[in-house]
Amino acid sequence: MSLRQILIHPDPRLKKMCEPVARVTPEIEALADDMLATMYDAPGVGLAAPQVGVMSRIFVMDATRDPEAERRPMVLINPEIAWSSDDLNTYDEGCLSIPDQYADVTRPAEVRMRWLGLDGKTHEEDFDGLWATCAQHELDHLNGVLFIDHLSAIKRQMITRKMVKLKRERARG
Repeated sequence: MSLRQILIHPDPRLKKMCEPVARVTPEIEALADDMLATMYDAPGVGLAAPQVGVMSRIFVMDATRDPEAERRPMVLINPEIAWSSDDLNTYDEGCLSIPDQYADVTRPAEVRMRWLGLDGKTHEEDFDGLWATCAQHELDHLNGVLFIDHLSAIKRQMITRKMVKLKRERARG
């Protein structure tokens, strides 16, 4: 298990549609382990494969916020939304690929996700609250969509300029 570098917006890989995973292999299992370790280290509640430069339809998440609660790491391969509620929820979202930037994004309050697990079986579960927001945010990544794409053009441009500046500063060391 090793930590992977998280891509920072703007990076063209973050705007690409990811390819389905054909089957669970030892490489996919290793990627999932690395992604979970990277997500926890960041720290974040979700991480999608394109954020670490892998263009495959896989993301990890653990929206357990209570430090006293047991962690619930999840690996979702080829995830899809099977159902979403008409009720909406607005959450102040952030992203590991857009550090220190947050904005309100409105999404369905509840979703039913279907995905392939590391066990090779199809799973289905209903999510609400932060879990629902996280699952939809990470699924967006697999489709080349960032949370800032849900914002106005002006807000999106402001945040993108900040990220360009951040990348320039990091490149200088």
